[in-house]
Amino acid sequence: MAAPSSKAYQQHSAPAHSTPSYDSSSSASNPSPQRVLPPAGLMNAGSSRPGGGPNIQPPPQLQMPPAPMSGSAGYAHSWGSASASPRSGPPGLHDTISSAGIPPPGIPPPHMSAAGLQAQKRAYRQRRKDPSCDACRERKVKCDATDTTSCSECTSRNVKCQFTKETNRRMSSIKQVQDLEKQLVQARQQLNSLRSLSKEGSMDIDAEISHQSTLNLPDIGSHPHRHPRPPPSHDLSRVRANLRNIGRGVFKPPPPYRQLGPQPSFSPPRPALLPRGQAEHILDQYYSNVHTVIPILHWPTFCKEVDEVYKAGTLHGFPPIWGSLFFSVLACGTIHTTSPSNKKLDEGKEYIEAAQRMVDFYDDEFAVNNVRQALLTSVFLCEMNLKSAAWVWLGASIRMAQDIGLHCDTGPWPAIENEMRKRVWWGIYVWDRSALIEKYCPQTSADLNRLLSLELGRPLQIDDDDCDVGLPCPVDDRFIHDSGILAPSGVSQPGNFLLSTIHVVRSIGQLKKTLKAPVLTSQTLHTFETHFAACMATFPPSCQPNSPDYLDPRYLSPVFYLQNVRLALHRHNLSTSSLPEARSTALDHCVATARDTFRFLSRAMSSPQSSPNSQERQRPWEDRLAAAATTLLCAHIWRCTLFLCFRAYYTEALACIRASAAIGDNRAVNVACGRNLASFLRVLVARLQRGEGNNLDRDEEMMAYVSGDVQASAESSWVWHGSETGMTLNNIEKSSSLFQSSGARSEGASHMPSLTVLTPEEANDWGGWEKQKWLLETLLREQRGASGHVRSSPDSSPPSVMPPPQPSAQSLSRISIANII
Repeated sequence: MAAPSSKAYQQHSAPAHSTPSYDSSSSASNPSPQRVLPPAGLMNAGSSRPGGGPNIQPPPQLQMPPAPMSGSAGYAHSWGSASASPRSGPPGLHDTISSAGIPPPGIPPPHMSAAGLQAQKRAYRQRRKDPSCDACRERKVKCDATDTTSCSECTSRNVKCQFTKETNRRMSSIKQVQDLEKQLVQARQQLNSLRSLSKEGSMDIDAEISHQSTLNLPDIGSHPHRHPRPPPSHDLSRVRANLRNIGRGVFKPPPPYRQLGPQPSFSPPRPALLPRGQAEHILDQYYSNVHTVIPILHWPTFCKEVDEVYKAGTLHGFPPIWGSLFFSVLACGTIHTTSPSNKKLDEGKEYIEAAQRMVDFYDDEFAVNNVRQALLTSVFLCEMNLKSAAWVWLGASIRMAQDIGLHCDTGPWPAIENEMRKRVWWGIYVWDRSALIEKYCPQTSADLNRLLSLELGRPLQIDDDDCDVGLPCPVDDRFIHDSGILAPSGVSQPGNFLLSTIHVVRSIGQLKKTLKAPVLTSQTLHTFETHFAACMATFPPSCQPNSPDYLDPRYLSPVFYLQNVRLALHRHNLSTSSLPEARSTALDHCVATARDTFRFLSRAMSSPQSSPNSQERQRPWEDRLAAAATTLLCAHIWRCTLFLCFRAYYTEALACIRASAAIGDNRAVNVACGRNLASFLRVLVARLQRGEGNNLDRDEEMMAYVSGDVQASAESSWVWHGSETGMTLNNIEKSSSLFQSSGARSEGASHMPSLTVLTPEEANDWGGWEKQKWLLETLLREQRGASGHVRSSPDSSPPSVMPPPQPSAQSLSRISIANII
């Protein structure tokens, strides 16, 4: 990763000795010479060198700042040029008087000699050699500047009268002090502006700026730092045997030195097996859509175990936890089948409930299969849009993984077991970070933990300092054998996206700490963007943003992990803590990310030119996208559509809406996102009708709507401050829907609605995706009619597989925005 940029403020070393000078123009106007005396406290200062000028310091009551503020370069040079130099600068007045034998000031010179008078004349002439300002020096004219006014030359030319040349070493002390005071005033104003952004005061501001300037992002491909282990001692086999005996019931040996003890008898009823053909179809969908992202199973071994179960015709005789894992796999695979949404959700619930009945809640000796089963339960609940329940099961999988030592680099282990322990742990890690993405953006065993934390706005459950397990190997499962990993040299394509996703989510811990600051600096944003670009380079060539090739819809979810994190970074500056310019810049970055997302979607919504599977080429892109969609993908498309509509990129927004319409109700969160988008479009059209389309950045209501689920986080939201809390909320009657009149409420309208699941009435009160497409097409026609062109990039035309719908009789005539209302 590129090193952070240099400091914003360049440090200037203050001179050790400085000579406050005075202006000679005032002296030249007097008819007789008068002695101009320096401050009394400076009269006895000694010279820094033999024969040099006096060591005169700046006034003691002024404190020099450690570095000049922005825009103070002129002052920095003028202060540096005023430093005393015995070789180049003229001697000071006190030096001249002392060398001539003139008594100190205040003592009358009754017997002043001729030599003393001559020295006084020299001092007067020396005073007349005060420097000219920059403009007069350049034009070689006489400068009549005083301590308080500019010279007539600069005044007539309307330029700043300043003394910044290196040869001007005797700048007026009064003018010098005035410049210093101006800089201090500017510094105080900037500090007060920063303090106003924080409720905690300047101490927190200083800490936040210091923290943002020292980002600690892991290098791409670097392994976690391995914790030191105690050196091996002498043969202690007898001690180990005794500790296992006398420690029973008190403590357990650490993994991997722990022996599985006898467990209480647990023989739950086994569910009947699915028909082999149906099970094979579901397993294929799991492998294509889930395993490529989180490969927590060694697929050849798992398929071999499935064959043994079907040969036996029953789950009896197999460990209950394996049966629970098998039905959890079926539940996650069912989500990605082409069955009707209601049917596959019911089937998935049936499978996950069967899996839970085979879990022993009194089990105190966990294995890797326990971790896998809990993790897949979290994935299934998240895809059902039950994110709080998914968060709880994720926590269970993390605790089990830590209990058996998956987060530590222990061993030695057999080759397959060693690699699968790494993959399970990093899978949890990714999922944990996805919950954090949802905090600043809503998604999907240590890797998954990260994604769910960012998605839900929850704290990370895994501390990077506690983990030292190495990264997994990016090869397909068929190359991992008991004898080792035997990947052929000609294979360049990774077998899954786990390693690329790990590089993305390892930065989320640092991102979470950085987002605690009220506003992110441009340097911080640039550092993260540089790191994200390096992460993007680790993805396959077909996943690169500028690739023209067809993109398999199954690859969208791993790519959108990175796009989601970028949105989480830039949406932070949309808050009211940021200045208007910073909020506008944040919107620009969010729109750029949304347009990148549009390009990925456009390639996935086209037909593959070449595919080894002929049936895959014949499937419509709608079916392929619906089967590969995840909760994270649906939520990310929704966020991008909000930003594109907000900035009037209607062509790109229309493509995103068509993608969401293809997914339909296959994901519960997609319907909720459509309902939210419909409300946003209604408010947006109302603003456009009133002619307020050019001032949306300053519209606080629209800024709150376009921020989306940023308002779901207690740390990053701003609309809830001052709202009702606690028991007060229970007394508030449910307000009417934006799509429903108050007289059309159902009998249960007085009850508080579910926060995550829509009622049947709510799922249908927004008009569906077809209505939103019609609305965007209308806005697009209005935009073309008003400007003669569409605001989009040259490569943003909709793909050829997405022809616009046939115009109805109503749309044959030009429809204005007023007709939409």
